[in-house]
Amino acid sequence: MSVRVWVRAFSEICITAGALLVLFVAYVVLWTGVRAADASGGRIDSLRDEWAQRASAPVGSTGAGSGTPAPSPAPVHREGKPFAVMHVPRFGKDWEWPVLEGTATRTLREGLGHYTGTARPGEAGNFAVAGHRRTYGDPFKDFPALRPGDAVVIDDGTTWFTYRVDSEPYRTVPGDVGVVDPVPRKAGYGGPGRYLTLTTCDPEWGSSHRLIVWAHLDATQPVSKGVPRALTG
Repeated sequence: MSVRVWVRAFSEICITAGALLVLFVAYVVLWTGVRAADASGGRIDSLRDEWAQRASAPVGSTGAGSGTPAPSPAPVHREGKPFAVMHVPRFGKDWEWPVLEGTATRTLREGLGHYTGTARPGEAGNFAVAGHRRTYGDPFKDFPALRPGDAVVIDDGTTWFTYRVDSEPYRTVPGDVGVVDPVPRKAGYGGPGRYLTLTTCDPEWGSSHRLIVWAHLDATQPVSKGVPRALTG
């Protein structure tokens, strides 16, 4: 076989490999984003429908003629189930993502993931949430732009929880599990409180490190009282 034939064959292989690489990048950057946007939007819609049905359900009773309201059933928090919606004005007025239980790979493809075992929104302790920085909708693409004083607002269907960021993004390694401790000491907190921790990958297209932001609960407001000022100011 002549050198020319070898060169032509090698060139064709390179062209084919390049085309496959372009298609793969397009899938990672574009298609996963489209799928994540559809999935997260659907999760938010179904969650709000659930909240609306719960709010409009007739008040039950503990017994015939007792007139005592029955308590609402406690939400089920299983892996992959959405239970809240997060808003971060710094990321844009229309930025909203569902918060799902757990941080499994399949869960983070549909929204943000709550670290199982950490606090719930508004509870004492540390409400810790993870999200992709790139791919699957890029929810935390602008994570490095967060600054002290920024609002992170959580809606769980009954209450708005407004947290205020206390730190610029902190870079650490994946094994640094102390960042989601009930009292994250690395944030400079001195004792028990109501905290929020956000985590994402670093560098932007890698995962060798993590970026962390800590916040404290600043205000709460019933959903029935309208949208909090942090989202309208």
